[in-house]
Amino acid sequence: MTNDTTAIHDDHPADGPGPSADRRRTALARLAIGLVQGIALYLLMRTTEGEGQTWSRQNPELFAPAVLVALFLPAVLLSGVGKLRLTVYLVWSLIAGAVLALLAWHDIVRQAGEGREATFPLFAFGAAALFIAHHLIVPADRERRLIASFPAYFDAAWMAGVQLVLSIAFAGAFWLLLFLGAALFNIIGLSFLGDLMQEGWFALPLTGLAFAAAVQLTDVRDGLIRGVRMVALMLLSWLLLVLTVLVAAFLAALPFTGLTGLWATGSATALVLSAAGVLIVLINAAYQDGRPDTRPPPVLRVAVRMASVLLTPLVLISVWGLSLRISQHGLTPDRIIALACAVVGTVYAVGYGLAALVPLVRKGSPWMKGLETTNIATAVLQVVVILALFTPLADPARLSVADQVARLQQGKVTPETFDYTFLRFDSGKTGQTALQGLTRSADPEVARRARIAQAETDRSEATEPLFTPVVEAWPAGQPLPAGFAAPTDAFGMLRNCDRPGSCVATTRDLNGDGVAEILLATESSLTLYVRRAGTTWREEGSYPIQQCAGEGSADGRALLKSGALQPRAAAWPDLSTGDRSVSRLSGNAPCPDAAPAR
Repeated sequence: MTNDTTAIHDDHPADGPGPSADRRRTALARLAIGLVQGIALYLLMRTTEGEGQTWSRQNPELFAPAVLVALFLPAVLLSGVGKLRLTVYLVWSLIAGAVLALLAWHDIVRQAGEGREATFPLFAFGAAALFIAHHLIVPADRERRLIASFPAYFDAAWMAGVQLVLSIAFAGAFWLLLFLGAALFNIIGLSFLGDLMQEGWFALPLTGLAFAAAVQLTDVRDGLIRGVRMVALMLLSWLLLVLTVLVAAFLAALPFTGLTGLWATGSATALVLSAAGVLIVLINAAYQDGRPDTRPPPVLRVAVRMASVLLTPLVLISVWGLSLRISQHGLTPDRIIALACAVVGTVYAVGYGLAALVPLVRKGSPWMKGLETTNIATAVLQVVVILALFTPLADPARLSVADQVARLQQGKVTPETFDYTFLRFDSGKTGQTALQGLTRSADPEVARRARIAQAETDRSEATEPLFTPVVEAWPAGQPLPAGFAAPTDAFGMLRNCDRPGSCVATTRDLNGDGVAEILLATESSLTLYVRRAGTTWREEGSYPIQQCAGEGSADGRALLKSGALQPRAAAWPDLSTGDRSVSRLSGNAPCPDAAPAR
């Protein structure tokens, strides 16, 4: 007999109902949850139908929490049945539902204007936090401890992951069969099934039932799910070997290639953090629950140790790239979320690195044992970070607005290049309040531009901040003429020069008239700029870079820096059509003859 409740726990009193009766109650409870979820989603869908101000548009503070709870809370209810004591089950369900509702409510009330709705990051990170928190609670309740053993956490989380994937696949296959059946009936002139499938009152409850049935079936066939999990973990663990080699080669090449190409992508932090995240998943797939009987073969143990050490340089690169972007352009909501991911990644890197290296120094230490403590600590950290990001504690919009306004006031950003549109349309009520404050600025230019932005009603018509091209002068130390790379609102070729290393320019007199022109090189082309009235520069034309077979990929920036570019007389004359425009024959220079085949 357990403490005070046994109705929803796996254990049964000696004189109580048997396991089969308990499974029937669990199955009925899950089917009821799935049915109620489908009905709730259908009723919410009905509130969005119609023209004008529907209930969902008039009451987004109620609609968004209801949608988030109806989508995600049933997952907790379905998974908790039969695995949590009744008291814990009820209390945790109420807490989870309340937190989901509060997160959605905050996501709505911080927004401004019409058409407020829950944002995509809320759904993505909310689901992640709920999954992590639920699988911290289930093993702890099962073992009657505040912190359960690592094998219990591993078993619960990976089993639930496999179960979730199979349940979604089952629901999808169920609908594919319905579509097939509807098509068969249509052949003989019966369209009732196809018509039913288009009705929300039929489709949504049926989907909820199918998903709930899949959860029950996969839960009953526990041995089969463990077998699927074992196969999945085996395959993933061998993929770790592949990714470890690739990451090691990437890091080894960086001293020779430099980081310029990486920064030039504009998404270096996201790419490197993604690689680190995949490494973490694959490391855990190979390590499994840490028991001796699940320990991987020697080659994978080496890969686990190497991958754990490689996490540190990956995270350092991502933090470095993120710090450069923040120092150059300040905080934005996306950068704050990336910073939060980098913080979690740093904890993983430190913990996994110590777990890999300590046994080498301290003989007799268990292999990678520190990974277990790191996983539990980072799981709690991830839940805390996500809750902070989607509450006033660390609201990305609030932090971004404060940082951007501070940069303007400190002179790091000029009034002309400051992004007033971000305050007006992209940062909710916090941004609009800050914009209102800027209209009273002592700087007349700031106040004028803030009033203009405040009067904008359409995001597409808002005045964009001036764009400052990033152009590398070549040779180094030879500055480009004044006014060429000045802040501009034009959408010309210089718009591609938005990060260090993306554009290289040199000053040359290409036509021998005694007046210097500018040749701008990007990866794929060379563009000629000539000076017009005053300091105005105009794009005269471009030279496409032909890619010749067998010569590899040509880069305009490398060609310009090589010093081999020389003006050459055109092989063919211009053609004039009298008073009409003058045309020049354009074409590709012939590639060198290919070497004869042997």
